[in-house]
Amino acid sequence: MKFFCISDNKDTKIGMRLAGIEGIVLKTKKETEEFLDKIVEEKDIAIVLITEKLVKLCLKKVYEIKSTKRFPLLVTIPGKEGSSNISETIKKYINESIGIKI
Repeated sequence: MKFFCISDNKDTKIGMRLAGIEGIVLKTKKETEEFLDKIVEEKDIAIVLITEKLVKLCLKKVYEIKSTKRFPLLVTIPGKEGSSNISETIKKYINESIGIKI
């Protein structure tokens, strides 16, 4: 089982690649939704990291996948701009990912 990163910028993709995570840079809602449709069918991808900016572009599709698919797990990550309140972001990730409220 592998990780995969869907990013809106090359810096995040390069950073993830340095950690051994393959990825792709997408810019539009259409290409992101189309790629999400393809990646959920990949049996060897367990976790998909997707930047906040892309999640905001296709929020409905992301929540559809989260609510109907067991795998892959979609995890929202800060993009190049980052997130202003990192502790709240981490709590949100934990709650969304495994359902534990901290």
